[in-house]
Amino acid sequence: MCLAIPARIIAMREDGLADVELEGVTKEVSLDLVPEAGPGDYVIVHVGYALSLLSEEEAQRTLALFAEAGTGAAA
Repeated sequence: MCLAIPARIIAMREDGLADVELEGVTKEVSLDLVPEAGPGDYVIVHVGYALSLLSEEEAQRTLALFAEAGTGAAA
């Protein structure tokens, strides 16, 4: 089973990539599938790609569910 995890965009790059932050960890992801995303937006990330935008509320709710399950989103 695969998980897609919410992360917040913290920096944009000219090459279609962005830096996202999740639990203090910064990762590089492709924005090819969500070119409208920008700094401060939350995106669902899977295997290095931002798949879709989501609201901050939905991102926080999802991260809270991961925490309750004891999985830790960055694991």
